[in-house]
Amino acid sequence: MKNYFGIWSILTAALIVIALLSCLDRISVFGMELKPAPIAEKLTRIPEAPENNPIALADEKLKPTKPVNDTVALDTASQSILIIGDSMLEGLNPRLAAYAKENGHRLNSVIWYSSTTEYWGKSDTLKVFLRKFKPTFIFISLGANELFVRNIEQDRDRYVKSLLKQIGDIPYVWIGPPNWKKDTGINRLIAANVPAGCFFLSDGMKFDRQKDGAHPTHESAAKWIDSVARWMPRHGAHPIKMKKPEARSGRPQSVTVLQPLH
Repeated sequence: MKNYFGIWSILTAALIVIALLSCLDRISVFGMELKPAPIAEKLTRIPEAPENNPIALADEKLKPTKPVNDTVALDTASQSILIIGDSMLEGLNPRLAAYAKENGHRLNSVIWYSSTTEYWGKSDTLKVFLRKFKPTFIFISLGANELFVRNIEQDRDRYVKSLLKQIGDIPYVWIGPPNWKKDTGINRLIAANVPAGCFFLSDGMKFDRQKDGAHPTHESAAKWIDSVARWMPRHGAHPIKMKKPEARSGRPQSVTVLQPLH
């Protein structure tokens, strides 16, 4: 009986050694390759780091649980792109125009200085430019002038809804404001009103700023658009061709400038 106990002890010790070795990466023992055991993979696997996605840096309510368009095919058609918004377009336009030219799109821009969701939501200005340019894709850059508005989620919800109602079923991406301080709710307001894959959250990104401390430099704004372009294929609800251009900048087909109301 003692002889059997000794044999079982040796076999048990050998199995323990093999099990421990199998938890390591692929190794060779006496000419045999040991692969990691399934349980070992679960115990030793390092969790995947979150994607370098600006949305992942924001408030928990704004985080997507997964890419939204794993099954959505890239729209390879040439687009008539319209970008609307506030003075942030001065920095965004040149780089977006370069993307448009590289990918066979047309880009028209409407800059409404000092504009807000209230400006656009309580007027029919957007409808005028939708009829004029007949866009098949829209970029919106609004919110920078509303970072510190009190009760914004209650007071301006109707304007955001009105703006989006005018857009209708035209695919779009709303590029959120480049926060330089914590906002009072503009990003939550936008996120609450747009479908998944239609809001690019810029809050949490690092920007080099102009002297006013708010507007990104043109170089930083170019990288901002690059980030949007990288985000769209996996996270955009309607991804379009956005191959990175060799040219650093370009010119939209047209730039319409609207003056502040006050």
